[in-house]
Amino acid sequence: MSRLTHLKQNVQTLAEQFNLSLKRSGQGFTSDQAQSTNSEDKTANLNIRNPFTKILAVVQLLPKTTHATVLTKIFSKLVPYVGTTGIHYEEVTPNKLVVSLNNKKNVQNHIGSVHAVAVTLLAETATGFILALNLPSDRLLLVKSYEVNFYRPVKKGQIAAIATLNNQQRQYILDTPKGEMVIPCVIEDRQSDNERAPITVEMTWAWIPKAELKQRRDGQV
Repeated sequence: MSRLTHLKQNVQTLAEQFNLSLKRSGQGFTSDQAQSTNSEDKTANLNIRNPFTKILAVVQLLPKTTHATVLTKIFSKLVPYVGTTGIHYEEVTPNKLVVSLNNKKNVQNHIGSVHAVAVTLLAETATGFILALNLPSDRLLLVKSYEVNFYRPVKKGQIAAIATLNNQQRQYILDTPKGEMVIPCVIEDRQSDNERAPITVEMTWAWIPKAELKQRRDGQV
């Protein structure tokens, strides 16, 4: 049984618990209670199909209030290291991805602030996953470089990373078999009234065709 088939079965079970009526259509599963997406997410010429978009399409059939919890559980299993950190997926769309992290003991440094590595992982998760949602399945993404600047510690509450892509950027990713891009990302300190972000990040991601990676491994490039 494939992972996607198993996921669909789990969604069917959850749908029954929430009294949702799921049915099939020519485009796959539909639901009378499925949430509509905003206009920014509706880009007719951007039909990306990969394991992440398939998962997202199935999860979106559940009530919106359950999306964050279900996606966090799924992605935490796909990337176990991210899951052990306690990162929570709040919003996952091809145009915007929001992940958050509570300032708890296991992610603190010696002064009780969110550890630098934890913040970097949060930003890497947000930018990497939004690129993954927009990348055809015949390509592989790799983080190329990043720069993180710390202006003040985050000593309590919750920190979030918000990564965004507009439709022009998404189209560029789709049309470019091999490329790189700085994925826009903002770090938000939710317990502070300070207008200046506590941390700024610049994450540069690259992607290449999977066939090229195989050629490199075989010594053909």
